Amino acid sequence: MALATETIATPARPVSDRSSRRHLDRVLFRRYQRDGDLRARRELIERYLPLARSLARRYDRRGESYDDLVQVASLGLVKAIDRFESERGLSFSSYAVPTMLGELRRYFRDSRWALHVPREMQERVLQVNAAVERLSGELGVSPNPRQIAAELKMPVEKVLEAFAANTAYETVSFDTPLGASDDGSQTVATGLGTEDARLELIEDRATIGPALNALPERERLILRLRFVEDLTQVEIADRIGVSQMHVSRLIRRALERVRVMAGEEPLGAGW
Repeated sequence: MALATETIATPARPVSDRSSRRHLDRVLFRRYQRDGDLRARRELIERYLPLARSLARRYDRRGESYDDLVQVASLGLVKAIDRFESERGLSFSSYAVPTMLGELRRYFRDSRWALHVPREMQERVLQVNAAVERLSGELGVSPNPRQIAAELKMPVEKVLEAFAANTAYETVSFDTPLGASDDGSQTVATGLGTEDARLELIEDRATIGPALNALPERERLILRLRFVEDLTQVEIADRIGVSQMHVSRLIRRALERVRVMAGEEPLGAGW
């Protein structure tokens, strides 16, 4: 077959003419797609590897190895070559670039996140990061959230959410030492949270809760006014319309009932 014996002359200097490049692409795609010539496929890959490296460099500042990004972009290039329909007359680069960028975005979206983040949020983070890089070049300084929101035509709140979600790329072990301490006594875990003094009340609440619920409604009200709202006996007496002495007797009787039902000794006569 004539196509099987078709050869390509290597120019003495780089091909700069766009029509010549497209003609060379068409010849290579004919050899690969019609004749199954794997050498033509390999040559197409080599011709467009610089483009894959250029696209990978766009994402090089996001904490990922540049070599890994080149591998991902190269995979997108191979997919573009295998799927490209040359008979449509389109430029291969116009088809390959979105395919490689899609592969890079998919890599960050599906493989790079240390924590589960919804896909819509992942895509928004990539949009915001790209806008930050673009605006930083235009403004000469890092853009603020309002400028990013105006650039992307989205509410400022969504930009701030993207900033917060961006921290899900990596996690830190609780055992990671803090500062320059050599003994490892201060770790991330020791710097998180404080001891809640109310934890000691959990057991007491579990014990006396049923006992309090078994009291008459008026006695429960008096105990709440005295020990939750911190009213004096005189204030409680005015609130419920009885004497201060009667309030004192009701409090004592209610506490004795709670103690008995909770399995404790009743109050002594000197209480």
